[in-house]
This record gives sequence, C-alpha cells and structure tokens, in this order.
Amino acid sequence: MNYFTSTKSNPLIIDLVLLVIRIFVGFAMLSHGFPKLQDLLSGEEIQFFSFMGLSAKTSLTLAVFAEFVCSIFIILGLFTRFAVFFLIITMAVAGLIVHGGDPFQKKETSLLYLSVYLMLFAFGPGKFSVDYMIGRRKENNW
Repeated sequence: MNYFTSTKSNPLIIDLVLLVIRIFVGFAMLSHGFPKLQDLLSGEEIQFFSFMGLSAKTSLTLAVFAEFVCSIFIILGLFTRFAVFFLIITMAVAGLIVHGGDPFQKKETSLLYLSVYLMLFAFGPGKFSVDYMIGRRKENNW
C-alpha cells in the first residue's frame, strides 16, 4: 500500500511527529515567554495588556506561566494537556482579543500556535513523553 495515498497512520510516526512538534513548539514559545519573564522580574513598571479586569502585572504573570513554565512541561511531555490548556487560553486571548482588530499578519502567529496547541490537546503528548511513562507505571502497579 502506498503511504502517501493511504488513510491509515503508522503509530510510531505519529509518536515521533508529536515529539518533534512538542519540542519545537515548546522551545519556540519559550522564546516569547523568556522576555516576558525578564520584564516581570525587572522591577520596572509593567506595560502589558490588562485582561478581564486583571492588573497588567497579573496578566503578565499568567502569560509567563503559560508561555514559559507550561512550555517546559510541553517539551518534557509532562502534564501536557494541563499545560496546553493554559497555552490555548493565552493564544486565544492574544489572537482574538489583544490583536482582534489588527490585520491578519499581526495575529497569525498566535493563531498558528493556537492550532498546534489544539492538536496537542486532542492527541496528547505521544509515546515519547513523561506522561506516557507515568501512565505505563500506573498500569503496571494495578
């Protein structure tokens, strides 16, 4: 059967692709979260989007948690769906609210991240993750 015309997927390829996507998108988002972490820790006045009545500092702290801390979890494949949930919210706010009135090019990056995070939420971290190892360990102890 020709792989390119088949509708079946190889589980090993799926798990490898999920690993590559997790590592790439995790490190890519870290490059957005680390400067925000530096801003948060700088002690200077915070200039950040205030969302739903939250202060700029609280909004920035939540963005740092999602973009920096949750990205590390995604790279490891640890608490993946939990971490991705926060990133889905963050990217939805960035793409649809913060840049809602901007041209598509301005919101494109956050919407692309959002789509990848939705995929990771749906498919999970894959076999090559800490989550998988924890799940296997739990199954073996029952």
